Amino acid sequence: MTTLPKPRQPLLRTALPGPKTAEIMARDQQHLSTSYMRPYPFVPDHGEGVWLTDVDGNTMLDFFAGIAVSTTGHAHPHVVKAVGEQMTRFTHVCLTDYPQEITTSLAERLVAHIERPGEKWRVFFGNSGAEAVEAAVKLARNHTGRTHIISTLGSFHGRTYGAITLTGSKTKYKRGFGPLLPNVSHVPYPNPFRPPLGSTSETCGQAVLDHIELLFQTVIPADEVAAFIIEPMQGEGGYIVPPADFLPQLRELCDRHGILLIFDEVQAGMGRTGKMFSFQHFDVQPDIVTLAKGIASGLPISAMLARESVMTWPVGSHGSTFGGNPVAAAAAHATLDLLEGVEKHPGCGESLMENAREVGTYILAELRKMQSDFPFLGDVRGEGLFIGLEFVGPDGSPDGKLRDRASLEVFRRGLLNLDCGEAVIRISPPLILTREEAATGLQIMREALAAL
Repeated sequence: MTTLPKPRQPLLRTALPGPKTAEIMARDQQHLSTSYMRPYPFVPDHGEGVWLTDVDGNTMLDFFAGIAVSTTGHAHPHVVKAVGEQMTRFTHVCLTDYPQEITTSLAERLVAHIERPGEKWRVFFGNSGAEAVEAAVKLARNHTGRTHIISTLGSFHGRTYGAITLTGSKTKYKRGFGPLLPNVSHVPYPNPFRPPLGSTSETCGQAVLDHIELLFQTVIPADEVAAFIIEPMQGEGGYIVPPADFLPQLRELCDRHGILLIFDEVQAGMGRTGKMFSFQHFDVQPDIVTLAKGIASGLPISAMLARESVMTWPVGSHGSTFGGNPVAAAAAHATLDLLEGVEKHPGCGESLMENAREVGTYILAELRKMQSDFPFLGDVRGEGLFIGLEFVGPDGSPDGKLRDRASLEVFRRGLLNLDCGEAVIRISPPLILTREEAATGLQIMREALAAL
């Protein structure tokens, strides 16, 4: 058990960027890939809990956790201890060839959160969310003997070839990289705030289902579709929560046509929404689940979970040299300890999942109060610590430029954040965020919005 940190505020010692930050960023631009984005002038040096300090001594409150990755914050003692102990044992013995207790027990813990009576699930370990998605698509095609995959507009499933084909959020991920994976189609995501297909917030889920059935009648033979992949709560597309009845009805549609249902839980899973997996808010069961990001508090590991009846690919047909690395697996065990409440974090209730529910409810309520003061806040949505704040123009259309201004104002005041969608700021802090720390972040946001 760690010691509860004393309440504090962001500490900006220098104007951003500071001199060391500027020097490192200049070197970075000379030697690293031109594909890296670098949205803010910040070079981290060390972290503690929900706080990150840069090389110039500026301490920032972290409201994005490395894109929903740092589940337990920075340098959590329980995670650091677990990683250090595993390092003294061994750091790599390829899981594709040799079983290891640390990954076997990790698989057991993960499937315990998804198995229902009469079901059995199996786990494939990789290194990243994109790898988990690639594995899911390969498995679906291999198991069904079908080739077509359906994804959604606004989705993000990774940047490898199969994954970017499935991704439907931004053309920049695909431009200049074709040809991509064949036999992939996209349908709208049921966004209650911006209902597709001429629907309403109440009917958008049914409209998307009807659209899929129309495609089966006119464009895509249903008996050639291997799988439908969807984020139960959409991340990169704008932190969108679908209507409550949509996923159960999508499950029924897939069952009618013999189509596998894949839930991409890479961003919304691992306790972020207050439940272990975001699909558990909808009382629906998939055939395959992909996990990564928050599974190991920053160490690279991913998991593709599938029903045993679906995981039928033959020995040697898929593998990964580093997948299921034992050091990363140790970090995942420690992360699960805190998520499940086996290990308590002071000030976070019985578990980090409970804390995500309680602190997330508080943040959502406070942000919705701000809407009356700032009419350009068109929508505040989310579950737990998976929260989206959408900026709109006077006509209600997405205002990405205003969002960008707000994001920079927030950053300048000491709050790390990141955008998503057309005009959304995502709030995805470490799950150890206390109500007091949340209040600090909300005050920064209010001041930044007022400055607009």
